Amino acid sequence: MFRNRSDRAPAQAAAVPAPTELATAAGRSSRYRSSTSALLGAIVLAASIAIGNFVGWDRAHPTVFAPDFYGQISGLAYNAFGRWDSPLEKKYPEYDSIENDMGVLARHTTRVRTYSSNELPVLPALAEQHQLYLTAGVWLDAREDNNEKEIRALEQAVRINSSIERVIVGNEQILHGAFTPAELILKIREVKRRARKPVSTAEPWHVWLRYPELAANVDFITVHLLPYWEGLPVKDALEYSFDRLRQVEEKFPNKKIVIGEVGWPSQGDRRMGSYASPANQAQFIREFLVRAQARNLDYFLMEAIDQPWKIDNEGRAGPYWGIMNAERTPKFSTQGPIETDAGWRTKAALSSTIGMIALFLFMLKFYRLRLPSRIAFGLALQAVVSLFIWLLAIPFDYYMQPMDWVFVAILGPSLIAMSAILLANGFEFAEMFWPGNLKRRFGRKPLAAGARQPKVSLHLACCNEPAEMVIATIRSLARLDYSNFEVLVIDNNTRDDRLWKPVQEFMATLDDRFKFFHLPKWPGYKAGALNFALKQTDPHAEIVGVVDADYVVVSRWLKDLVGHFDDPKTAVVQCPQAHRTWGRQIFRRMMNYEYDGFFRIGMHHRNERNAIIQHGTMTLVRAQALKNHGNWSEWCICEDAELGLRLMDAGYSAVYVDEVMGRGLTPDTFYAFKKQRRRWAQGAIQILKAHTGTLFGRSNVDAGQRYHFVAGWFSWIGDALHLVFAFGAMAWTIGIVGAPHLFSLPIQLFMIPLMVFFVCKALMGPLLYLRRVRCSLPDVMGSALAGMALSHGIAQGVFAGLWHKTAVFEITEKGAGDSAPAAADASALQMEAARPAAAVRQAGPAWAGVREEALLLIGLLFCVAAMAWTRLPNHLESAMWMTILVLQAVPYAAALSCAGLSALPEFRTRTRPRHSLQTAAASAGPRLLATARVMSGVNDGGGTPSGA
Repeated sequence: MFRNRSDRAPAQAAAVPAPTELATAAGRSSRYRSSTSALLGAIVLAASIAIGNFVGWDRAHPTVFAPDFYGQISGLAYNAFGRWDSPLEKKYPEYDSIENDMGVLARHTTRVRTYSSNELPVLPALAEQHQLYLTAGVWLDAREDNNEKEIRALEQAVRINSSIERVIVGNEQILHGAFTPAELILKIREVKRRARKPVSTAEPWHVWLRYPELAANVDFITVHLLPYWEGLPVKDALEYSFDRLRQVEEKFPNKKIVIGEVGWPSQGDRRMGSYASPANQAQFIREFLVRAQARNLDYFLMEAIDQPWKIDNEGRAGPYWGIMNAERTPKFSTQGPIETDAGWRTKAALSSTIGMIALFLFMLKFYRLRLPSRIAFGLALQAVVSLFIWLLAIPFDYYMQPMDWVFVAILGPSLIAMSAILLANGFEFAEMFWPGNLKRRFGRKPLAAGARQPKVSLHLACCNEPAEMVIATIRSLARLDYSNFEVLVIDNNTRDDRLWKPVQEFMATLDDRFKFFHLPKWPGYKAGALNFALKQTDPHAEIVGVVDADYVVVSRWLKDLVGHFDDPKTAVVQCPQAHRTWGRQIFRRMMNYEYDGFFRIGMHHRNERNAIIQHGTMTLVRAQALKNHGNWSEWCICEDAELGLRLMDAGYSAVYVDEVMGRGLTPDTFYAFKKQRRRWAQGAIQILKAHTGTLFGRSNVDAGQRYHFVAGWFSWIGDALHLVFAFGAMAWTIGIVGAPHLFSLPIQLFMIPLMVFFVCKALMGPLLYLRRVRCSLPDVMGSALAGMALSHGIAQGVFAGLWHKTAVFEITEKGAGDSAPAAADASALQMEAARPAAAVRQAGPAWAGVREEALLLIGLLFCVAAMAWTRLPNHLESAMWMTILVLQAVPYAAALSCAGLSALPEFRTRTRPRHSLQTAAASAGPRLLATARVMSGVNDGGGTPSGA
């Protein structure tokens, strides 16, 4: 037995896997468990949100209970017109259609009320064939010849048909001021004499109470009880109606009373407390039918069949009074629970199914995001899907008029774009709001001690820049703690000798690493100057650095970052833009934090998928990659971002290091600020147009990079749509006020998504700022105001990029009007703090460049005033439209506010306390000294970097 065991031992030993095999197996097992966990997690989360969506639809559509009604309806008011018929356009229904209607009505009632005898002379005979009793109408208006035709048609119908049992002359003639009581009484007497049937006229309850002489001249009183038009909530409407009926009965105890119209619309505008909906219509009518049956009332429901043509006369509610729709299908049952929306289950199931598929794919792809992030974006995604299903169903719930379809054609694409913007912003919010989601992060990477320093060629392009500002930048470059570099200053297209010659003279005082070139007339704007610099670059340079003319860099910039180029795939190392001397002027402070948000939020969001926007300052580029892939593009006014995309397509990666390695100046005025952003927006569209194949076709750019280079500019496209919608909203408002018979207010359901979009945009930005940017709540609000103020400038840039093939590189004015002395660069916390003293340029009037915003603001506010002047009291749809107009006006008001704030003088700093603070702090060490400088305003743009 022992021998057998020993014989088997070698075989057992041989079966033991090697350590590398164990590691490989363990890795496979770990990946399997990870993928299984991700799959199950995606299924659970997607299913949970989809189920929650269905439950939400259910809660939004509660079942309504009303008394069951059994039996026949006493009578139905009837118009024979179909979906596309209209007496206003002389489009009348065919004989077969009317005959079919009589058969349908006969299943519900034995009495029918009509409004005209001349329009449809075949109707009495058809009613008689279906054993329906007719209360025939005689339509009256200002045309006396037409009134005579109506009476003559009635005479003939009475003579040859036994179905007509009584007659109603006119319909709400006194209410609408078409006839005086005396004039109407004459018509009533004439019809009595000629028709020899019981005769009445139809008016609301208060008209009968006010004109008792009218009741004295009719054989019966026909009263209208329509509490919707009086603004009653549906819960109070029935009791109110019976109270008014009781008043009429008490006033005229010896007169037979017929309720000529009673009902509630299934759709329409809100009127004070009245809300038109399918559920409210069913509830009111069923409750009325039960009480009317108990009292054996003589009534006509308003009305049998929906009449879409009535929108021109009665507004949004006019078409929807029927208990059957225009296709002759009942809207509700007279027994059982009432559904608030008969099709909500289909909509809910469809939105949940589509949502669950989209959610599953997202949850599987981004399973590494923290759970709150996945849930937050999942809810946003499901909400957008549900919104679209809801909006797609609107044409099935309403009788859309041609102008409604025009509005849909305008608003539909806008809603799609807004949803895309909202989802892009929602994804950024979900990833950036909760810490722990970012995996691709980079910090300083200094060269190892004694390691070879790669040659760096630093390029500074300037055009019409203040000499002192440029010299301050050159001084900071001369203090770099790095030995193997050169600096090429290319001044292009500057005509004023006072701007470029002092720079040339200063450069002559430096060593031979610093070279100056003046190009009096050179093409290609900044890109052209940088390409010239490339030709002058030392052939041994491995890295090209670009810095703007107003930037004062930290001495360790190159030393701390060139180590990233040890990875041969790295082509770009980008630091954030940052600013100095912004704390002494309120608008410069607002601009600083507006810029800061992108580098604390957007760049990290993009960096996670290797899709950062390369910027034309504080950027380092692998020289060989730059030269091999086309240099700087002179056709594009955002040559930096365009280069970054080309290098990504070539298979390189970009590194974002959120360390402040240099600070520049904010623009001088709001106009300069807006002009810069307009250029960026125009350049972005140039890039999208030129690289359509790269972003949407076959290329080396991966899905994440494609997403960020397209979706990343959605918000700017949204600003362009905002401008389009502003013009559209003003034009539509003019139509509503000036031609209400052609233009009506948008359907309420179309306006709700617009308001939700504005609210979500207004909330997400400040919340992210509070989480990711080191600033106070007032600074958050200030940056939001500055960002909104740019909307029109961005829209101009987007449209310019779409319409024009080429563009002009407009320089952003910086450095005008400051007089603080330049400081020395000692550390990251003690950099050049001052704007140059000798600025030749003038900043220009504070209001320059905001005339268009002012005109748009005036136009929108004028439309708001016009709506307020003409709208009905407590009309919800009008109030909603006015709110949308006000929201449209906010960016333009923000632009005017920022233009005014940019003209305010700097805060005055007290020199003596500043020096005393620094002197007292000097003995406490460099960090306390820096703190004192920040407090005193010398380095108010300084401080440690706001890393994410």
